[in-house]
Amino acid sequence: MPDVQDFVVRDHPAPDLRRVGTHPDHWYPLAWSREVKIGKTYAARFAGEPVVLVRPKDGSVFALEDRCAHRQIPLSKGVVAGCALRCGYHGWTYDASGKCIDVPYLGKDKLPNGVRSYPCREQDGLILIWPGDPAAVTDLAPLGAASDKAFKTRRFGKQVRCHYTFMHENLMDMNHQFLHRKQMGQIAPRYLGRRVGEDWLEIDYSFARTAGKQPLGEAAIMGRRRGVSKVHRDLMTIRTEYPYQTLRIWTTGDDPVMHLWIAYTPVDAEQRINRTFGLLSVRRPGVPLLLDIAWPALVWFTERIFAEDRAIVEMEQRAHDSQGADWNQEVFPPIRDLRTLLAANGRPMPPRQAAAMS
Repeated sequence: MPDVQDFVVRDHPAPDLRRVGTHPDHWYPLAWSREVKIGKTYAARFAGEPVVLVRPKDGSVFALEDRCAHRQIPLSKGVVAGCALRCGYHGWTYDASGKCIDVPYLGKDKLPNGVRSYPCREQDGLILIWPGDPAAVTDLAPLGAASDKAFKTRRFGKQVRCHYTFMHENLMDMNHQFLHRKQMGQIAPRYLGRRVGEDWLEIDYSFARTAGKQPLGEAAIMGRRRGVSKVHRDLMTIRTEYPYQTLRIWTTGDDPVMHLWIAYTPVDAEQRINRTFGLLSVRRPGVPLLLDIAWPALVWFTERIFAEDRAIVEMEQRAHDSQGADWNQEVFPPIRDLRTLLAANGRPMPPRQAAAMS
């Protein structure tokens, strides 16, 4: 455990983390693959900017800014025509690069400028865009264990009315297990240590169940039943690798029994709303179909946990809005490190957006 002096609150004021925007030079999910139908459009937003996702009949997805260059009408209200998108107002047509390729009442040599396009990828059931500098695009890394056939993956997430940094703090700080006492019983976390880099932070925990019964959904994740015990078991490692988070659990050996990958995409310009996208992958046991049988209990359990977390971080956001500033007195050193990391890797919001949060 850390020395008690580690828990002394810093005297100097820190910048308001809730006014630091997410950095756009990363891949961010905007939709689940199942939401973008063949021959249809899908309207989304990244930090207030409207984006339209388009899936032509060939199945590949592309992304454009969701406003026609002509009258600024949302292109998501238009029609997919072959591998292009036609505005529903005057029929201006754009290809996947955003170039205007047809205006029905103009000659081909008089076509106007097009609209912005976004680098777009589809992977592991998610559609992601790169909203920042196209010249800075990097390869898209694997999204947790979702593509590993040794795991069964659940895709979950909803819109959450809070700044994305509240989400990072909530998942990273397992001292909030008291919140989930009705779902999980009394759980005592033990902080084991942390490792930190310029854009990443890892924290290790072990746990003891001090009261209550283990829910079936948790047993399905762990692959075994756990009774009340003072012994701290298993290993959980939570990592923020900006802008994503992962959570892995080991019970024995070198292979994790669970791997969570999660991203928080800002929706509004003030970034007080995020859409959470989670990939929860559970290792399949040796007995065929055993995990499939237990899956409904796992889904119910994880939905209840996520609902409690969602409610509590939305309360945090409302407190921030009411107070007009970040009054949090953070005493846990790893979370202070996390806040520093998020502030350093984010991008200050423009004055107009930050002022709207005051």
